[in-house]
Amino acid sequence: MDSNLASYLLQYAGYLLEGSLVCYLVWSSQWKRQRATAFYVSCLLVAELSRVYALQRFGLRSTQYLTVYWTTDFLLVISLFILVCLFFRRACSHEEKMWRFVRLLLVFVGVLVVGISGLTFSHNYNHLFLRFVTEFNQNLYFTCLVLNTLLYLLLQQIESTDEQLGLLVCGVGIQFAGPAATLALLHLTDHEHFAQSLGPSFIRLCTLAMLLVWAYAITRIKESPIQVSGGKNPVLAEVIAD
Repeated sequence: MDSNLASYLLQYAGYLLEGSLVCYLVWSSQWKRQRATAFYVSCLLVAELSRVYALQRFGLRSTQYLTVYWTTDFLLVISLFILVCLFFRRACSHEEKMWRFVRLLLVFVGVLVVGISGLTFSHNYNHLFLRFVTEFNQNLYFTCLVLNTLLYLLLQQIESTDEQLGLLVCGVGIQFAGPAATLALLHLTDHEHFAQSLGPSFIRLCTLAMLLVWAYAITRIKESPIQVSGGKNPVLAEVIAD
């Protein structure tokens, strides 16, 4: 009962915060300037409300609910990849040479993930959609985790003055911790019941923490221009630029 109550509290707190962030971005006329965060928060809100509607209308074990769940999960992972790409663009806004390289890298990574996930079709002929979506989501999610880490390192190397972007990137990193830790716990406990019941609550907690960090960054920290400092160790920036 306690775990269910905590899960519901985290779930509806997330809905409230997502809706509040969207309304604030519209009200404060920051929708275009914060297009990356606005886009992803809107996708989160639409996906979760669609799942709630499908759950209430068709039930947990219905085919309709499973279709809605995996379709929205597929769209959320793609929107997460787009979010990370937009953050890279913002980080490289004053370094066009660096951005050209990063853009090619992101395109190559996206095509590679699709190609690797597409190998599912050559090994499985039953439930192709579900198998492809599951494989694709795992591959692209792990890719986004690595890319977000590289973006954080890049911001440190170029000594970015955009504190707001740094907090937004850290917020995404917090969200990544939820599914990563849950998956590790499931493997370590051999999918024990307590691990399966704890996983969704921990994922919601990490998502809620990300939204709180984003809310603070958007409402309290002003966006600053990216400046590449001539520090002592701009190794990553130099490698990318060259």
